[in-house]
Amino acid sequence: MSLDLNTILKDWPHENGTIKVRKIIGLDGREKLQLRIDLGVLQMEMTGRPDGQRPHNCESLLAYHQSRAVRADEQAEDYELSPEQCTELQQEGIQYYHRYLSLFQINDFAGVVRDTQRNLDLFDFVLAHTNREELAWGLQQFRPYVLMMNTRARASILLGQGKFEEAMSEIQRGRDAIADFFQRSNFPELASKSSEINFLDEWLEEVRAKRPLSRLEIMQREMESAITKEMYERAAELRDAIKLLKTGGAL
Repeated sequence: MSLDLNTILKDWPHENGTIKVRKIIGLDGREKLQLRIDLGVLQMEMTGRPDGQRPHNCESLLAYHQSRAVRADEQAEDYELSPEQCTELQQEGIQYYHRYLSLFQINDFAGVVRDTQRNLDLFDFVLAHTNREELAWGLQQFRPYVLMMNTRARASILLGQGKFEEAMSEIQRGRDAIADFFQRSNFPELASKSSEINFLDEWLEEVRAKRPLSRLEIMQREMESAITKEMYERAAELRDAIKLLKTGGAL
């Protein structure tokens, strides 16, 4: 059997600027996720650690260190990560980055929420367990992007359910979380240049423009139109109906 990948790659060509993702069934009968990159294909498990490994018999390296930190805390001991351990955790985080980016392309937003939240937990853990600022910043610098992707996935789920108000609140929450991160960092001026904040601001306006009008908004617009057309009796009826609706009365 030839080990040459050219047949696979030729049938699924790479395209610059395009993220190409597909699901396949592995030899073990389980679904796998494949991401086409310029020099080949990345294949990932759908759940657990993307490469399918279980370091120290744990779901992930992060889970392993988290369990050790809990035991250290129970014994009133500090748990500090070495530079090598921080590097290993960062490399593991990149695996999850590739997977949530791929999941987003196939609209698996629940999976994106799971994996982005996992990397946010990674950032928090490293920050709490190293005293070296450069090691913590090596991960923290990616927080705005991961927060944006987490927000996009959460809001996309809500939009798919027709919950426009909740989706807009989620987008605003994510945008504020990114702005707060910059304000608490050593580089607060970066907030005004953040592509993540700019994207969420623009998306919020787009969602707001597409949001169906509520019953109250429709009535308010009808009242304004009636006044413009000097249909004062109709405007008065609508005004009374709006007051009743605002106080929770039935129409």
